[in-house]
Amino acid sequence: MTAATRPNDKEKVREHYDRMSPYYHSLWGEHIHHGYWIRGDESKETAQVQLIEHLAESAGIPPAARILDVGCGFGASSIFLAQKYAAEAIGITISQVQVEMANQAAAEVGVNAKFLLMDAEAMTFEHPFDVVWSVESISHYQDIPQFFASAAKLLKPGGTLAITDWFKKKNLTPREHKKFLHSIEDGMMVELQSMEDYRTHIRAAGLEVTRGEVLNKNCAKTWDFCLDIIKDKTLWGLAAQNGAAFVRFLRAFKDMRAGFASGNFIYGLLVAKKGLSQT
Repeated sequence: MTAATRPNDKEKVREHYDRMSPYYHSLWGEHIHHGYWIRGDESKETAQVQLIEHLAESAGIPPAARILDVGCGFGASSIFLAQKYAAEAIGITISQVQVEMANQAAAEVGVNAKFLLMDAEAMTFEHPFDVVWSVESISHYQDIPQFFASAAKLLKPGGTLAITDWFKKKNLTPREHKKFLHSIEDGMMVELQSMEDYRTHIRAAGLEVTRGEVLNKNCAKTWDFCLDIIKDKTLWGLAAQNGAAFVRFLRAFKDMRAGFASGNFIYGLLVAKKGLSQT
C-alpha cells in the first residue's frame, strides 16, 4: 500500500482539519474528542471534560508539570491542564487553523499554554517534558512505533506518557477488519491497531506500561450525540460542498456507533512511565 492510498495520508488529514476545524468547533465545542460518562445523564460538554480529568488522574499528573500535548486540536486539553495543574503546556498539530484557534483560546483565559505547527512524527524540542499527552490523535500517524520512540526521548527520567486512542479488537481477522472497520478508517482517516500493538510499541521505546483501560462503556454515548448532530441537513449540504472526504466522514458516524455496539472498535486509555535512570 502506498502512502497516497492510506486512509491516514498526512496531507489529507491536514487539509481536512484546516478546512473543517471551525465547523467542528461549532458542532462539538472546544473539545474535539469523545465524552466520558460517569452517571450517564451528563451533558456532552461535561462528559468531554470528564474524559480529560480521567486521563489526567490516571496518569497522576504532578503540579507545575511541563506537558507536551500531541495532536492538540483546539487546545482545550492543554488549557485545562494549565488551569487545574498549573502546568506549562505546549500543544502541537499539523493544522495551522487549529494552531491559531488554540493560541487565541489560551490568550482569552490567560494560561501558560502555547501552540505550535509541528508534525508529531518529526518532533523537535530543546527541553524535555514531564508528560507527553495525546488524545485521539495517534491513529492518524503513519509510523506509530517511531512516534513512541520519539515521545520516550522527549520525556524526562520518571516522566509519563498518557494517551487515549482508537483501537481495533485484538485478533480480528483481515476479513473481519475489512467488514467492520474499513469504513471507519476510510471516513475518519485513521489506521487502527490493537491496544496490545501499542503496548508492544511502547515497551520497545523503553517505557513501562502502568495502566491500560477500555473505556467503551463510558464513551459509547458520544455517538448518540453525533448521530443527532448529523440529522441537520445543512451539514450534509456543507459536506457536499467540501468534497467526498467529508461526506465519508459523516457517513462513518453510524459505523462508529456500530463498532462500539459490536465490540470490534475499542476506545482505550494507556499510561506508561520512563525509568528514573533512563536518559
